[in-house]
Amino acid sequence: MTSVRSATHSAMANTRTLLLVEDDLEVRNAIVETLADAGYQVETAANGFEALEQLRGRVGSPCLILLDLMMPVMDGWEFRDAQRRDETLAPIPVVAFTALGECKIDAAACLQKPIQLDQLLDVVARYCT
Repeated sequence: MTSVRSATHSAMANTRTLLLVEDDLEVRNAIVETLADAGYQVETAANGFEALEQLRGRVGSPCLILLDLMMPVMDGWEFRDAQRRDETLAPIPVVAFTALGECKIDAAACLQKPIQLDQLLDVVARYCT
């Protein structure tokens, strides 16, 4: 079943577009600039609620969601729960960011804050070709 989801996601995903969900404007801008310089298109949301609205309102899906865990309105854990319950959004891989030390969330990968940009580019390259 997972391979069917992955195949479906791959067929519908824009392979160079990803969604960054991050409430800190400075961090968000730095990540957008880094990824744009590497040839990616980055859509942004300031919290999980905003991200869900964007995802549900678009045609196709991003190749990856970069998700901060600590945010106002709807945090990363709440977003991930809602994403997994939505069969259209569930197949999109998520890479979580945390400053908490341990990354206790079901995600494809987890990066520690402050984010090392070379690690970020490596993980994005795994999911977005």
